[in-house]
Order: sequence, then C-alpha cells, then structure tokens
Amino acid sequence: MIAGALREKGGEARAAETLAADLDRYIAFGVKLSGGPGDRDCGRWLEQELRAAGFATTRQDFPVPGFDLHDARLAVGADIIPVIPAGIVVSTGPAGVTAPLAPMSAGQEMPSDLAGTIALVDLPHARWSSMNDGAIRTLLPQLFAADARAVLFVTHGPTGKAAALNCDARASGFGRPVATIAPDRTAPLRALTGAEATLVIDGEAKTRAAFNLAGRIDRGKGRWLVVSTPRSGWTACAGERGPGIASWLALARWAPTALPDHDLLFLCNSGHEYENLGAAHTLSANAPAPDATAFWLHLGANVAAREWHELGGGRLSPLPSADPQRFLLASEALVGEARAAFAGLAGLEMAYPVGPGAAGELATIAAAGYLSIAGIFGAHRFHHIAEDDARCVDARLIGPVVQACKRLILSAM
Repeated sequence: MIAGALREKGGEARAAETLAADLDRYIAFGVKLSGGPGDRDCGRWLEQELRAAGFATTRQDFPVPGFDLHDARLAVGADIIPVIPAGIVVSTGPAGVTAPLAPMSAGQEMPSDLAGTIALVDLPHARWSSMNDGAIRTLLPQLFAADARAVLFVTHGPTGKAAALNCDARASGFGRPVATIAPDRTAPLRALTGAEATLVIDGEAKTRAAFNLAGRIDRGKGRWLVVSTPRSGWTACAGERGPGIASWLALARWAPTALPDHDLLFLCNSGHEYENLGAAHTLSANAPAPDATAFWLHLGANVAAREWHELGGGRLSPLPSADPQRFLLASEALVGEARAAFAGLAGLEMAYPVGPGAAGELATIAAAGYLSIAGIFGAHRFHHIAEDDARCVDARLIGPVVQACKRLILSAM
C-alpha cells in the first residue's frame, strides 16, 4: 500500500513537471499572431507531440490577414501615446491623419458634429476582447456614418491598459483607421475637445499562411472524442492560451490508453483572433459528423490563469489561485456531470447549459449541430493585454483542471 501511494505521488509529480514544461514551452514561442513565426513554430511543436503520443497528423492551410506594423501612436501637442491598431487594419501612412480630437463616452449622446474628427470614445469598464462586443459593434458604424476620420476606443478594464480586439476577417470593415488606447494615458485628453491630434498607423497589409493542426487515431469505431483548442492570439497569450494548450496536450497523451473503444481527434486551430476563422475552416474539413461524435470538449481562453490582488495605486500582486472569470458550458444533459467533475474549481464549478451565452469557438461548434459538447472559456485580468506573460500563470493551477476534464470525458462517453 505504501509503495503504491509513493508511485502515485511520483506520477503526480511527473505530471505536474510535464504541465509546467509544456506551459513554459508555449510561452517561449512569443507573440502568437495567426500565421506569424510564434504561431507556426508552436504548431510544429504540437504536431511533434501528437505524433509522439501515437496520432496521425495533418495540417489544414488557410490565409489570414496580417499587418507589418512600423508605427502606431497618437500625438496631441507634445504628448505621444501608443495605440493598438484594430483590424482589419487600415494604414494612415507615415504622415498619419491629423484632425480635431472629439472625446465622448459610449452610452451618452453622440456629439452633433463628428465630421472630420478623430473620435476618442470611452468604453464602459469590461474585459474587452472583440470588435463585435456590444458598445463597439453598435457605435462604430454610427461614428463613421457621422463621417469621423478615425476612431480611438479607450478600453477601460482591470489593468488600465489598451486591449487588442478580435475582428472578422470575412467582413470588409469601414476603410478608415480604428485603434484602441490605454485609459491610463488618456485622462488629460478628455478636456481637449477640438485640439489638433495626429493618429499614425503605419505599416503594410499582407496575407499570411496559417494552419490548423489535426491529430487522429481512427480505430474504425465510429464514436469520436474530439478535443480542441486555439493556439493563436495578439500577444504571447500566456494566461489566455497557455493553460489550455498544456491541458490539451495532457489529454492527448492520456486518451489513447484511457479510451480504447473510441476514435480520437485532437484539433489545434490558428486564426482565432479573426472571429474564430480557424475553427470555421476545421469544422468544414476535419470534424466528424455530429451523429458520429460521442463528445466534443473545447478548451478556450482562461482555462487556468492566475488571480491578482489589487493593492491600490494600480499595483497588482499575483496570487496562487485561479482567476474565477472562467466559464464552463455543457450540453443540457451533461450539466450535472460537469458540475460534479469540476466541483471546487473557482468559476468552473457552476456549469451552465450551452446556449446564447456560448462564446468563441465553442459557439461555432454548438452552431454546427454537435449535441454532446462542453467547453471552457473566459477572460482573465490580462486578456488581450500586451503584458499577458509568464507572470499570469502558475502551472500548479492546471493539474486540477486536467483531472476534472478527464472525469467529465469518462462520464460523457
């Protein structure tokens, strides 16, 4: 009995070390822009890991928008403030757009004369993620209909930093520059209505080649387990993607032995920041039919990023606990099993039925007609923020999620 307990503890220690090593490896690839060097190198590494676990792998190539950025800033007098271009990026050229500044707040009446201005729009406090998010989706067409020359969104959120925004690669956009700007740099600008400002978004638009990765073990059973996760994003994505990638790998190494009577498909998509473009491609080419799919588990953003203490004055201190702003959704028939499997895990313990609240790639999967599904998604404190780095994760938070995923898979199959 003692020897067995020691072996079990030794196995747990090795599993924890492997999760930590996988997390570190993912972060080390750097920025994961779809089709960029970090995204492609990460995909090659994951392909090798799947093959080592016994999977046959294929790639699905597809084009994604890209932008080689040279300069992105707002100049108002002597004040130079960095901005993050929002896609599909429209370049101003090196000279930029010079126009009067028009500060305003979302939710309030729009200024009567926005024609020819640079609109500076204060958004409500949120963990901003996408150009399709509420206030942005509503305001942007109105601002350009009023003939604003450019728009800057102030992304008020828990870090005081500018957030990068997902965009739809299949939409034509408005043909005018849009960017986000940090609230901690814009307070003085709100009193400068009519002041001359210059917005520069200089660079070259291009098309990049991205790829989805699929790993299969086809035993001819006709009952598939599918586990999917995205790998791309605007930043290094340590908290946004890292724990999901490490969990996905752990499940890929476990499933071939644990589920001998099922076919296995592990999917890792690029193109996420273009409103789930990679997921749409993989559904059309890689996924089994819904009636042949026993269960589909999706590991989205904020699987296990860490929480922070707010110490005042904008100071933050990382905690050894998970950010609870993560959500678990499951098919109606699996909600009870999901709550039991994830009991005690902050945020994930309260599983909800899949429905209108589904977000990201999970929403794409649900809309395709898969009936036995579950997924994790959320936005941790540094979601889509440049500082989403190794400080935002603790590998010890990932193991409990992996174990809960295994429990849910076994109960769902």
